[in-house]
Amino acid sequence: MCLGVPGRVIELEGLVAVVDFWGVRKHVRLDVVDEPVAVGDYVLNHVGYAIRRIPAEQIEATLELYAELLAAETEDDLMATDVRGEMAGSTPGPGRGR
Repeated sequence: MCLGVPGRVIELEGLVAVVDFWGVRKHVRLDVVDEPVAVGDYVLNHVGYAIRRIPAEQIEATLELYAELLAAETEDDLMATDVRGEMAGSTPGPGRGR
């Protein structure tokens, strides 16, 4: 299963953003995101690439859903395991990627 993870953009450097995922900061490529991104925006990250900017009116509900997934304590919950893996996995840094 593949699942994107929402995070807040805290820095921009060309086509690379530093994104905060519940205290975990990662470099995320912006090459394929669907619209311009600014500091403070939330993006949906998949394997180190922002695949879309999350509209402001959807952020609260999206973050609540993912907070529930991350709170799951069982290894049987494949969605929670996938989200944790996405947050912990390596992401392309500046100058890497496509």
